[in-house]
Amino acid sequence: MADKVKNNIKGIVQELIKGYEDFPVSSPKIRCKAPSKSVVKEITGSVLDLIFPGYSGGYFPNKETLPYYVGDIILNIEKKLNDQIYFALSQQNCGMSCEHGCCRDDGEFQRRAEEMCLSFFKLLPKLREYASYDVQAALEGDPAAIDKDQIISCYPGVFAITVYRIAHEFLKLDVPYIPRIICEFAHNKTGIEIHPGAQIGKHFFIDHGTGVVIGETTVIGDNVKIYQGVTLGALSTRGGQGLKGKKRHPTIEDCVTIYSGASVLGGDTVIGKGVTIGGNAFITESVYKKEKTS
Repeated sequence: MADKVKNNIKGIVQELIKGYEDFPVSSPKIRCKAPSKSVVKEITGSVLDLIFPGYSGGYFPNKETLPYYVGDIILNIEKKLNDQIYFALSQQNCGMSCEHGCCRDDGEFQRRAEEMCLSFFKLLPKLREYASYDVQAALEGDPAAIDKDQIISCYPGVFAITVYRIAHEFLKLDVPYIPRIICEFAHNKTGIEIHPGAQIGKHFFIDHGTGVVIGETTVIGDNVKIYQGVTLGALSTRGGQGLKGKKRHPTIEDCVTIYSGASVLGGDTVIGKGVTIGGNAFITESVYKKEKTS
C-alpha cells in the first residue's frame, strides 16, 4: 500500500512539473526571493502601533515610556522592512541582472532598500497627522461613535484608510510589490479595496465600508464621506494593459458625500465640490453643484 501511494505521488509530481512548463503562470523572477506576505503584514501592524500607540492592545505607553516604546518598535521593524524591500527590488529586477537569483547579493539593491526604509520612517509624522484627521472625520460623521478610542479599535473604514495611507507612501517611494500586499491585507480584513495609487485628501471617512472599491487613478479631495458598496472605478477595462498609466477613475472634489451602492466611473468624470450622490446611482458623467439663484 505504501509503495502504491509513493508511485501515485511520483506521477502527480511529474504531471505538475510538466504543467509548470506547458502552462507557465509564475514568472522566472520567482527564482529571486519574494517579499513575505506574513512579514509585511507584521510590519504593517507595527506601523499601525506607531500611528496609534497601544493599537494592538498589548501595552499602552505613558508619557515617560512613549519614547522607548516608539524607538523599540522602529528598531524591531527596521531590519525586517529593509529585507522585504530588498527582496522586492531583487524580484522586480531579476532577469535583468541575473539568471538564478544571484542579484539577491547585489549591494545596489541593499543600498536602495536602506534609503527607502529610512525615507519611510521620516514620513511617519505625516502619516500620523493624516490618520488623526481621518479619525476626527469618523467622530464628526457618525453619531453612533462613542469616542476616538472606539473608532481606532473598531471602525473598518478607518483601518482600511490608514493602511492605504501606509501603502501609498511606499508606492511614492517606488517600492515594488509591497504597497499592493499591504492594501490587500486591509481588503481581506474589511472588504474595502483601496488601490495604493489612489490620491486621497485629508478628513476622509468611509462609513460601514463593506464592498467599497477605490481604483488606482482615483483622486479624492478633502472632507469626503462615502458609504458601503460605493465604487469609484473605471468605465471600461476592455483596453487591458493598453490603459496602463492613463486616468481611468473619477475625481471627487472637496466636501462630497456618496451614499451606499453608488458607482462613479470613468477618468473624465468629476464630482464637483459639495455634491451629494444618492444611493445606487450610476454616474458616468461629471456632476457639479448648481449655484443658488437669488
